Amino acid sequence: MPDSSDSTVVTAALIIIGNEILSGRTEDANLTPVARGLGRVGVRLAEVRVVADDVAVIAETVNQCRAAHDYVFTCGGIGPTHDDVTAAALAQAFGVAVTRHEEAARRLMLHYGEDRLNESRLSMAHMPEGAELIDNPVSQAPGFRMANVFVMAGVPRIMEAMLDGVLPILSGGAKVLSRTLSAELPESELAAELARIQARYGETEIGSYPYFRQGCFGTSIVLRGTDAHMLERAVEEVGAAMRKLGVEPLEITAEESE
Repeated sequence: MPDSSDSTVVTAALIIIGNEILSGRTEDANLTPVARGLGRVGVRLAEVRVVADDVAVIAETVNQCRAAHDYVFTCGGIGPTHDDVTAAALAQAFGVAVTRHEEAARRLMLHYGEDRLNESRLSMAHMPEGAELIDNPVSQAPGFRMANVFVMAGVPRIMEAMLDGVLPILSGGAKVLSRTLSAELPESELAAELARIQARYGETEIGSYPYFRQGCFGTSIVLRGTDAHMLERAVEEVGAAMRKLGVEPLEITAEESE
């Protein structure tokens, strides 16, 4: 696990699993809450991948991501049907067997009762050997953790409940601060000066996002960084560039920009 400090950069990858996502049948709703939740605890979501319900592909993707990032989160593929193969994939990734997790089975028994706990539902207690449970306060079927990999449900409500339990145990690094300036200017008029500002503030991420609203073109400039002083200086320079073009910038709050 990473050491938490004001200067540490802690990164994570999210792996979204499911043929239904890739086919377009189901629209992913997990990326945004994961990114925002991680950001609150100082973990930067640096990479997102969407993969099919394929054991080999999931295992390979997990191994690539856990080697590259401090944390890996997966969503999907831990239900009771034949295409829920994430547990088998994680077992392959870590080179262990799939076994019945007795505590997970106990929780499922308490939730469903002996009469309703069929073999399909009991399969949700089949996990890689050595897995640690992630609580599921919504439907009780737990997720699990293997080292720095957190395996969560694909159903957004359940995933968010699991994530709420995981976030407090993560070791985050420097929290990313964000400021947004908006002006009714085409981004092409700001592009050259933005490039010069970005060159001066290499540790501050500056993104340009054009929009068209109520018949007017405009641009929102989002500045993100961990150094509050440098971020403020960059914001001031972007604001000055907008004023130089004859438009007073409007600062957008985090709530307004969501």
